[in-house]
Amino acid sequence: MEPSFPSVEIVPTTALRPYAGNARTHSKKQIGQIADSIRRFGFTNPVLISDDNEIIAGHGRVLAARELGIAAVPTLKLSHLSPAERRAYVLADNKLALNAGWDAEILAVELQALVDIDFDVTLTGFSLAEVDLTLDRAREASTATPDASSDFIPPTPDHAVTRPGDLWHFGAHRLLCGDARVLETVCRLAEPGSVDLIFTDPPYNVPIDGHVSGLGAVRHREFAVASGEMTREEFTAFLSLTLSNAARLAKDGAIAFVCMDRRHMRELLDARWGRLHRAQEPLRLEQDQRRHGQLLLFQA
Repeated sequence: MEPSFPSVEIVPTTALRPYAGNARTHSKKQIGQIADSIRRFGFTNPVLISDDNEIIAGHGRVLAARELGIAAVPTLKLSHLSPAERRAYVLADNKLALNAGWDAEILAVELQALVDIDFDVTLTGFSLAEVDLTLDRAREASTATPDASSDFIPPTPDHAVTRPGDLWHFGAHRLLCGDARVLETVCRLAEPGSVDLIFTDPPYNVPIDGHVSGLGAVRHREFAVASGEMTREEFTAFLSLTLSNAARLAKDGAIAFVCMDRRHMRELLDARWGRLHRAQEPLRLEQDQRRHGQLLLFQA
């Protein structure tokens, strides 16, 4: 059977009526997205209709056209279809498109190309969150998967190999041996304003011995600093300095997870927001979250 090629006809939107059995739904948000697409790219996809102007495919486009005030739209009449075939095609037109997949690597390349030229990627139908997730997954996948030998942990040597100032590279990751109180040292890990999330577990200013030893089978060395020797004021200043240095690396809106012993939660709060009257703290916290991101505290 030879395929049929109907001609395009311009039909007033008021003359088009929806198919009562259309199972496909269109939210206000999606209609808005279609309208944005038509506004930017034009009405590029004709509406498929029957001989009596009943919509077979294109219900969303017609709703978007009406929202934009478009009086008439291009249509194609599928006169060659029987009533049963039209009924089936209403389903097929929607379902067959859903059955397609995405090549994640090519999709990331295309989205990144649009981002690089400051094109509004939301016009593609992808939300900003979906774009970010796609690009993040592509970056993670681009790093070669290590073989099993790379997970082998050798015995601890009698003398440490790493010295202060050493920066180790593990694929896309970095590990620095240094002092978190020195901003220049911290900035060797990443560019300021480039970090989305921080998870830090600073010293708790409590002795390791008697607090971090499990049932006694495991023994750890004391921290070099903040291992119980600091006063409340000294520990607050220590946290303020180290957290401020870490915050220099964070993007606007980044989230910081900070672990702390229950005995020193007050010092951690004072280090971040200063010694405020308790009635003022909730307001200050809300303002800080809105302007600079969120600080989430974990009590040990």
